[in-house]
Amino acid sequence: MLELANKRVLLGVSGSIAAYKSAELVRLLCKQGAQVRVVMTATATEFIQPLTFQALSGNVVYSAWDDADRGDGMGHIELARWADVIVIAPASADFLARLRQGMAGDLLTTLCLASDGTIAVAPAMNRLMWENAATKENLAVLKQRGIHILGPGTGGQACGEVGLGRMLEPEQLARDIPTLFSTGILSGTKLLLTAGPTREPIDAMRFLSNRSSGKMGYALAQAAIEAGADVTLISGPVALPSPSRAKRLNVNSADEMYDAVMSEVAANDVFISAAAVADYRPANPSKEKVKRKDDNVDLALTQNRDIVASVAALPNKPFTVGFAAETSDVEVHARGKLERKGLDLIAANQVGEGQGAEVDDNAMTMYWADGSQHLEKTTKNKLARQMVAIIGEHYRAES
Repeated sequence: MLELANKRVLLGVSGSIAAYKSAELVRLLCKQGAQVRVVMTATATEFIQPLTFQALSGNVVYSAWDDADRGDGMGHIELARWADVIVIAPASADFLARLRQGMAGDLLTTLCLASDGTIAVAPAMNRLMWENAATKENLAVLKQRGIHILGPGTGGQACGEVGLGRMLEPEQLARDIPTLFSTGILSGTKLLLTAGPTREPIDAMRFLSNRSSGKMGYALAQAAIEAGADVTLISGPVALPSPSRAKRLNVNSADEMYDAVMSEVAANDVFISAAAVADYRPANPSKEKVKRKDDNVDLALTQNRDIVASVAALPNKPFTVGFAAETSDVEVHARGKLERKGLDLIAANQVGEGQGAEVDDNAMTMYWADGSQHLEKTTKNKLARQMVAIIGEHYRAES
C-alpha cells in the first residue's frame, strides 16, 4: 500500500552530519508513492552533494534563491504552495532558532514562512545543544505554532557522546510522515461518496457523458480516509487508481449509480455527491450500433433520477453534501440547489477557463444555510483536505 500516493513532500535539509541519512529518507518516501523535492541550506551542501538527492528524487534540488526562480521572482512562493507537507530532516539547532524567529535569510526558511501547510522538523544535534534552555524554548514556541516535532532519538553521536539529539532513523521518519495527514475529524464515521462521470448509452458503441475526470472526488475520498472515515466510493468510469483503504464500487450509468447509492446509503453517516451525474439519458438506447444516415437524427432524452435529492429526502438521511459546477452566478445557483434539495452543505465552483474538470488545481466555495467559506485555488488534494475539515466540523456540530 502506497501510504504517500499523490502526496507532495518538500524535504528540507539543514547543516548537520545527519544529512547523509536524508538520502535514504528520500528513497523511502518515493517508494511510498510521494513526489519529493529537496531544498538544502548552504551548509547542508557541505555535508552531502545535491546531486545525490537529485538522483534519488528525480527532481532538481533547490539551494540558492535562483534555483527556485521562474522569471518573476515568485518561484519560492510557488514551491511553498506546491508542497502538501514540509519536513526538515535534519533540523539543526541553528535552523530551529531561525525558524522560531520567523527569519527568511535563505530559501528554506523563506519557504517555511510562506507556507500555510503542515510543517514538521526532525531535530539533529549534540545532546548538550538539545538540553540547552534556548533550544527547549525554541521547540516550545514551534509546537505552540502547530509545527510537528519528530524525535529526536537517543544513542551515539558524531562527537562521541551518547544521549538525546540524534535524528530519527529514516525508516522511523518514513512511518511518521504519513501520519501528518491524519486529522481524525471523521474518526469512527462511515462515509459514502460518488465520483467521476456517468455514461448514458445511445447505442451499443456510443454514449453521452461529460468532462469529469473524477480527480476531485477521489481526492475527497483519500482526504476522508486520512480524517479517519470508513469510505465507500461509488465511481463512474475514470482512469484513476483506487484511494488506499477505500471500498470501491464501479458503475457506468446514472441509473447504476442511483441503485448503488441507495443500496449503500443506509449504513453511512455522511454522503458526498461529488460525481458529475448526467441529468438526462437517451430515452430509447439501441442494443445495436446505429448506422450513419444521410438525414439528421433527433435524439430523445429523458430525465435521470436525482441522486443527491433522493438521499436528502430519506427519513433518516445522512449528513448530505452536494456539488454545483456553474458557469455563471455561482452563489445564486448553489444556494438555490442547497435549499431546493435539502442539503446540509454544498461545494460550488466556477467551471471553464482552466477551472473545474480535467485539471489538477481548483478553487471552491462551501455554502451552508447561514454561511459560507471560500477556498482559494490550489491542488485538488489540498483542496479536498480543506473541504473535509469543513464537512467534519459541520457534521460533528449536527450529530
